Amino acid sequence: VQLQASGGGLVQPGGSLRLSCAASGRTFSVYRMAWFRQAPGKEREFVATVGLSGDSTYYADSVKGRFSISRANAKNTVYLQMNSLKPGDTAVYYCAARLGNTLALTTTNYGYWGQGTQVTVSS
Repeated sequence: VQLQASGGGLVQPGGSLRLSCAASGRTFSVYRMAWFRQAPGKEREFVATVGLSGDSTYYADSVKGRFSISRANAKNTVYLQMNSLKPGDTAVYYCAARLGNTLALTTTNYGYWGQGTQVTVSS
């Protein structure tokens, strides 16, 4: 599967952004989808993941209550709605995919990656 992330940009603290990740190739609905992020000088970290049907989600503690992951299997797309953004959310955001529905929270568990989209939170 090929992944293409979009929707990043510059936003003020407290603002919102919605990231999208479009998939092409094999059947989208057989992949667990996730978002990771990587800030300058830091390792890539888990943000959120959604199961095959979209009814199972899991979040990093740092974004819980502010971010929401969802998927539209008919559109081969996964979304990350980001609200109440903070400067600490500044990073390159990557979407990722893995076959099957097993919950996975680390980069090594995902075999497919998008190219990343920059999110900058600054006044």
